[in-house]
Amino acid sequence: MGNTSPAAKGTSMPPSIDYAAVSRSAAFQELLKRKKAFILPYSIFFFVFYFTLPIMTSYFQVLNRPAFGAITWAWVFAFAQFIMTWALCIIYTKRSEEFDRMVEQIKQETGGKGV
Repeated sequence: MGNTSPAAKGTSMPPSIDYAAVSRSAAFQELLKRKKAFILPYSIFFFVFYFTLPIMTSYFQVLNRPAFGAITWAWVFAFAQFIMTWALCIIYTKRSEEFDRMVEQIKQETGGKGV
């Protein structure tokens, strides 16, 4: 067992980053603001849409009516939940590219290398 620190191996230490200063920076605050503005409404929509099906089928009869032949509105709504989940995943994937660009900009400004 020897000293396995980067300095002992002959490599230079990465520059230390003041994470408190990064978290107070305008760019980081803007990133958090944009992520919250995106994630909060979509999460609320998801949970409302998700829990509407069991609530409607438990306490109301509206979804038990036929939509197309023998298929009731409950089945249509349940299938719509799959579509909604895929759509939200695709939307988040596209929006995350913007968040990733903002993170890269913050890393360049602060000298962080990241992974």
